[in-house]
Amino acid sequence: MKLALAGCGPLVLMLMSTVLTSTGAVPVPTPLGTLLGGRGCHVAQFKSLSPQEMKAFRRAKHALEESLLLRHQSCSSHPFPRSWDLRQLQVWERPVALEAELALTQRVLGAVANSTLGDVLDQPLLTLRHIHSKLQACVPAESTAGPRPRGRLHQWLHRLQEAEKKESRGCLEASVTSNLFRLLVHDLKCVADGDLCV
Repeated sequence: MKLALAGCGPLVLMLMSTVLTSTGAVPVPTPLGTLLGGRGCHVAQFKSLSPQEMKAFRRAKHALEESLLLRHQSCSSHPFPRSWDLRQLQVWERPVALEAELALTQRVLGAVANSTLGDVLDQPLLTLRHIHSKLQACVPAESTAGPRPRGRLHQWLHRLQEAEKKESRGCLEASVTSNLFRLLVHDLKCVADGDLCV
């Protein structure tokens, strides 16, 4: 009899865990890939970048700031306002916003690298491209008629599109430079944390 009960232990634990999880008694994190249909979304590795990568980004930011100081830009709007916080979006919307943020950042920094700061920006751009390629698996595909951006997400995406059309190159560089570490430290980590980012 003792032997039969001993064999039931794992089954009882699984049953209890299922009941507690379904009633909400135990918070269990949902992987972002599960929330987004599991299309190979693996961004947890980007919760924090390596010290070498962060050092390369610090060098790039310093070089960009020095370059911008020489030009004395006066900018009227900022594509990334201080109130920008991915936690205000639904979990599925966060990768969409981050993807747009990353894409704009890459385009702007890519243009600077092609003209003046290529040696300093090469490694950061390589890292951004790698992150962007992994993040694209987390963004609902338009072809599958996923949820359409609306509300705050729609406003943010529209703001980024308009900034790229209307802002001067120098103002875009200034905005992207000042937003760089928020993108890398806060926004990227929030998306990697999935529903644990609250």
